[in-house]
Amino acid sequence: MPTPDATRFTVLDLLDLNLNEQNALNLRCIGGRKGLSREITVPDLNRPGLALSGFYESFAWQRLQIFGRGENAYLKMLAESSNVEIYDKLFSYPIPCCIFTHNLAPSKEFFDAAERGDCPILQTDLSSSEFSSRVLRVLLDIFAPQTTIHGVLVEVYGIGILLTGDSGVGKSETALELIERGHRLVADDVVDIRCVNGSVLMGQGANKVIGHHMEIRGLGIINITHLFGVGAIRDKKQIQLVCGLEEWDANKVYDRIGTEEMTTEILGVHIPKLEIPVKPGRNIPIIIETAAMNERLKKMGYHSAKEFNQNVLRWLESENARALYFNRDDFL
Repeated sequence: MPTPDATRFTVLDLLDLNLNEQNALNLRCIGGRKGLSREITVPDLNRPGLALSGFYESFAWQRLQIFGRGENAYLKMLAESSNVEIYDKLFSYPIPCCIFTHNLAPSKEFFDAAERGDCPILQTDLSSSEFSSRVLRVLLDIFAPQTTIHGVLVEVYGIGILLTGDSGVGKSETALELIERGHRLVADDVVDIRCVNGSVLMGQGANKVIGHHMEIRGLGIINITHLFGVGAIRDKKQIQLVCGLEEWDANKVYDRIGTEEMTTEILGVHIPKLEIPVKPGRNIPIIIETAAMNERLKKMGYHSAKEFNQNVLRWLESENARALYFNRDDFL
């Protein structure tokens, strides 16, 4: 999906979205083309049944107006009774656009009023419920809070892992080894992150054209798709773990047990984070793989470090442990 200007999203942008399969909206403009530059500011929908009946208190005119079979039947009744002045009242509001589902089309009077109000009339062959679920999903993605982070996003055993760290620490080389092991690249160097539904962080490349290229110092730019095939890439992935790579610091105390979980905040969402020191002799890719499998176990309710800690505590409290303690020579 092409990302429109983050500051302005118009009805024409909605029509131009390149969506396929289960995301396709199948929209076309059938009237009011002069209003295609109208801005969509709210990622929500409205069924204007009350407005058509003349009740405009709390009318959500900022939303996309959806006309299904019920609304269209009411429009036909208004046309038959020549009670069409309600149309001009409807289009006196700066409605972004009116969308007719089921390939329905309004009367000529409705078209004329929409033209006078410069309001676009769109049509789709989808049902009202199916179109509503699809367009809401699209709008929530477009209007989601977003940020850009320097890092590498990979999918390892189904877990989306964001590799961060200073330039030159080995993020791309680690990702390249993971790809060689059969895992997938989502984005290298620059990762666009969107917060969907207030709790899910979706990451993707900043540019679809160059998103699956990778810079390897001493080698240059390589095309992961051409080298490893389409099975080695993904367009987007939920970020579920952050691995911060850093140069080994002999004066720093690193977590060796893992009972205390660290998190990092991105767009208000707390994501588990690991600090992984890098030095010669450490196999970082296999550590990342193990971290991914361990994260999957945690999501299944099994926490290795906590279980180890509980086992040690039970052992210390056992009778054999107490006997071992009291029989020590240095106790006498």
